[in-house]
Amino acid sequence: MDSAAPYKVLHIIKSLGRGGAEMLLPETLRLHDKNKFEFHYVYFLPWKNQMVDSLIAQGGRVTCIAANNNISLILKVRKVLKYVREHKIQIIHAHLPWAGIVSRLVARYTDVPVIYTEHNKQERYHILTRITNLATLNWLSRIIAVSADVAESIVRHKRNLTSPIQVIVNGVNTRRFTPQTGDRNEIRNVLQIPVDAPVIGTIAVFRFQKRLDVWLDIASTILASIPEAHFIIVGDGPLKPILMEKRQQLGIEKKVHFVGLQTEVRPFLATFDLYMMSSIFEGLPVALLEAMASGCPVISTDAGGVKEVIRHEIDGLLCSTDEPQKLSQMAISLLRSADRKAYFASQSRKRVVEFFSMEKMVNELENLYTKTLSEPSKKISK
Repeated sequence: MDSAAPYKVLHIIKSLGRGGAEMLLPETLRLHDKNKFEFHYVYFLPWKNQMVDSLIAQGGRVTCIAANNNISLILKVRKVLKYVREHKIQIIHAHLPWAGIVSRLVARYTDVPVIYTEHNKQERYHILTRITNLATLNWLSRIIAVSADVAESIVRHKRNLTSPIQVIVNGVNTRRFTPQTGDRNEIRNVLQIPVDAPVIGTIAVFRFQKRLDVWLDIASTILASIPEAHFIIVGDGPLKPILMEKRQQLGIEKKVHFVGLQTEVRPFLATFDLYMMSSIFEGLPVALLEAMASGCPVISTDAGGVKEVIRHEIDGLLCSTDEPQKLSQMAISLLRSADRKAYFASQSRKRVVEFFSMEKMVNELENLYTKTLSEPSKKISK
């Protein structure tokens, strides 16, 4: 191969929907050195494709190898292997357990090094997923953990880990996500929210760990003290019917707005006066970083990597995952103090710019790719 030609990197991921890991791919691609690297993307769930257009627009080469479930996905190993050989892929970067397992099986038939990014703590996975994931970790050339909390979980569960592990925290493009991005009143006009009404929002996949049912309870409590407030939840997922019913039971249908999946979230972030999370566990949520970069004051439980980003009373306000109802009083306090709200808005942005920028993340990834490509291939016994 011509030494001047770009290295070919293949990202493998289960879906390209609007999850945290998926959202990072087009954002990192915006900043990668495309003279040095050529990026390919393989995903498996054809109905979760919201990030495909963004990747293609940034020059990514995207292919769906359709699968219906995790077992079906594993059976696609030979098709992935064929793609790797036909496109002369030089390094594989996999995300999340099942795509990671496929990548490790591909590694048994090729000398292509495999890097795996772990986005969550091991104890949060289904037992079969966790066992299979842990059993094959030593087949990897390198492991990336998105937070120190995630790295500690891997080491604790995989006592005989031999694959090198390092933390590369998620980043956000601080040039695209700024306090000046978007019209504060655009979304308000669409949703018929008064211009002077405080708005509390979140961006989340509707899954158990986000505890959006608790989020709705907290919203109801806040409304008892600040009845003019409105709430916006950006996202979708399997729990939506339950959450819709919960909203109705609480009698807050006119105050809580479900706006569905959005490929462009900046107008919503421009609308939020507060960003609120009630998660019971997290890796390092990308949406949180986007909110902070956009100048949203944050109140959250101290789930997982959240506490590595936000320092309580410095960059935002945190409470224990065991006491999420404390978020209601935090919200009420901030909404009644313009000075404190402005202070945390400024601190949110400052914290992300200094320590969680996409530029920093991309630089660390490219250095890791280059280092991995310069080393002898990790041989895996057949």
